[in-house]
Amino acid sequence: MIRAVAHIGIAVKDLEERVPFYRDVLGFRFEGYEDLPARGLRLAVFDAGGVHIELLQGMTPEATISKFVEQRGEGIHHVAFDVDDAGKTLAHLAGNGIRALDPVPREGAKGAKITFLDPRDTGRVLMELCQINEAAKPRK
Repeated sequence: MIRAVAHIGIAVKDLEERVPFYRDVLGFRFEGYEDLPARGLRLAVFDAGGVHIELLQGMTPEATISKFVEQRGEGIHHVAFDVDDAGKTLAHLAGNGIRALDPVPREGAKGAKITFLDPRDTGRVLMELCQINEAAKPRK
């Protein structure tokens, strides 16, 4: 089931323009960039005291995030929840009438298994289930 908020995804036009605000002004620890070419996505990741902030930039004008920014402007795109088992959590939610945009979890950043829930079933909030790859978790 859901364990915690994993990250908040924020759609931006230009990562290089936005990174200094989150790193230098807000003081969040910058963890680096990650490219997901199969999804047309480039991320900048920050640790904001245990919850991550992921800035999301489309790699091409056709990328989903690029279209989101074009239509709605920059801003919060989704809230992701850390789950122990994405498939089981998805089945539980489906049993409660919650539809998924991805009926089968797929690979996300850092090898996580992810799936998005249909915002029509979640109060118009795009939610991501994120089964984090244990080997990629930071050690405390």
